[in-house]
Amino acid sequence: MNLQPSRQIAQEGMGSEASVPRRKRGRWLTAAAALALLLGGFWYFTGAGNTSAIAPPGQRQPAGAPVRVAEAVRRDMQVIRRTPGTVVANTTVQITSRVQGIIQAANFKEGQFVKNGDLLFQIDPRPFEATLEQARAMLLRDQAALKNANRDKDLYDHLNQIGAVSKQQRDTQESNVEVLIATIGADEAAIHGAELNLEYTQIRSPVDGKTGPLLIQPGNMVLATGTTPLVTIAEIQPVKISFNLPQADLPLILARQRTRGLIATVNTDERAGNPRSAPVDFTSNAVNNQSGTVELRATFDNQDFSFLPGQLVNVTVELDTIPNAVIVPRDAVSEGPDGSFVYVVANNKARQQPVNVLFDDGKYAAVDGEVKPGDQIIVEGQLRVDPSGAVNIVGPAGGSPTASDGAGVLHP
Repeated sequence: MNLQPSRQIAQEGMGSEASVPRRKRGRWLTAAAALALLLGGFWYFTGAGNTSAIAPPGQRQPAGAPVRVAEAVRRDMQVIRRTPGTVVANTTVQITSRVQGIIQAANFKEGQFVKNGDLLFQIDPRPFEATLEQARAMLLRDQAALKNANRDKDLYDHLNQIGAVSKQQRDTQESNVEVLIATIGADEAAIHGAELNLEYTQIRSPVDGKTGPLLIQPGNMVLATGTTPLVTIAEIQPVKISFNLPQADLPLILARQRTRGLIATVNTDERAGNPRSAPVDFTSNAVNNQSGTVELRATFDNQDFSFLPGQLVNVTVELDTIPNAVIVPRDAVSEGPDGSFVYVVANNKARQQPVNVLFDDGKYAAVDGEVKPGDQIIVEGQLRVDPSGAVNIVGPAGGSPTASDGAGVLHP
């Protein structure tokens, strides 16, 4: 009875001794798998497993932030201003009636070009013709009465000389003659007024211009004191273009007008590249206290009627020229806590260089600082660049300035 337990104990002891090698082998396998994963991660993240990242033999993989650069150049730069402008008619006339009557006809079409003196409206002339005839008849009557009065006066003068009538009777006849003379003058004035009113029944254009819509149609009664015009005519050959510049530019404006004069340039068709220029012939006598700007105007001949009153256009004005300026692309200039700066690349390293922007035309900037013509300036990728850090030039930037670019040209 004592043998069975001892056999069971022996079997259990043999099982414990056999499980020890199995546990050791499991630990080794777990450690080996962890090491393989660690080496695989290192191999992956260092790019050793990416065959496309391996540089060709003899060529070193470039390091640093990828950037695009442009070359700084030296040339003259125009100080220009671009601002919206508004086309203003040279003259705008509201056609109204000077007499009361019925409009019989309008002798033009809406939007038609008319010339000075062209007949626009015809008002019924019959009432005014009748008034004129009446005034003429009254003149004839008073002229006949004056003849009789003159004969009576001569008769009373003779009778007074021979003592047949008194002096008072003679003076009365002279007064009758003077009254009739005044009456004839009034008749002549009435005739002149009636002729004018009859003439006013034909409403003619006072200017050359383009008509607007008919505001009162034929068949309607118009008043001499009416506030609603019949039609509006705008003189658009020539036209004026009005624009505003900041009051800070006033010294440049005045200096330019004293020397070479200001020229306003308007591009009516940017795709065709057909800019038009005209001298600035008006500068306002006051600064707008709300916007802080000064109004200027230039007159364009508008031969092809490409400008219409109220049209918005882009105006470019050259105010000054900066001679021998260092020019860099506008995108190369960044702003920092200490002001403007650019990144200059030398030996594949970026150097942050403070600059003073003399003028920015929206595409290029004239800068003053330790930047020389020929320097490679970072235009794209500045956010990835560390000052004095390495960079990788991946290519030139599009639209880099050249020594002749912009000379005498206003960039849109």
